[in-house]
Amino acid sequence: MPLQPFDGNTFVAFTDISGFKEMMKDGNRASKAMSRLYSSAYDALRDNPAVNGLFISDCGIMFSRGDSPAQKLSAMLQVVKRINESLLEHSIMLTTSIAWGHFSYHDRIEFDGIEKNPIYGSGYLSAFMDNETGKPKIKPGECRILKNSMTELPETDQELFLQESTTHYQYFWNVRSPDDIEGFKRRYKDSYSLKYAGMLSALRGENVRENE
Repeated sequence: MPLQPFDGNTFVAFTDISGFKEMMKDGNRASKAMSRLYSSAYDALRDNPAVNGLFISDCGIMFSRGDSPAQKLSAMLQVVKRINESLLEHSIMLTTSIAWGHFSYHDRIEFDGIEKNPIYGSGYLSAFMDNETGKPKIKPGECRILKNSMTELPETDQELFLQESTTHYQYFWNVRSPDDIEGFKRRYKDSYSLKYAGMLSALRGENVRENE
């Protein structure tokens, strides 16, 4: 079913597959990752009609159609959680930036050999730019909401899974209880420390010496 036109203020999410450039070195792996993204997104959006989306290559744009800001945000977070959980089963991580602002999607214009889907608005641009160049740099698996795109974050059924920083609200979609957030943050930080410890080890030639 084609998307219906939309023009108004809403929550807009920009999401893409982490490490996709590396996956492209193996075309089969990249193709499977995209297929799983599309399949997971299709299932999540089909079951939650309050959120619509467009997906191409390794990324997607989603926007909410709820009656109130709280309903729009709640629906968006539910969809983000479901897509991330589904892809995690296939060892695929996403980065997701959400912003509040104007979003416009127009009817599709078709000619022979070309198809146009006009998309614009401050909500889309803010979400896209945060995902691409936002500070601090978004990490694999993270979902966050830009603070400068709204005056106040509406209360939702997921607010206990949100933590506020200077520039964002981070959404911890992967934990079962708010009490698990701090433990997850420590484990995630430790994973980065282990990654850099491995790099140092390689640079020092420690693995080479072990094999000599």
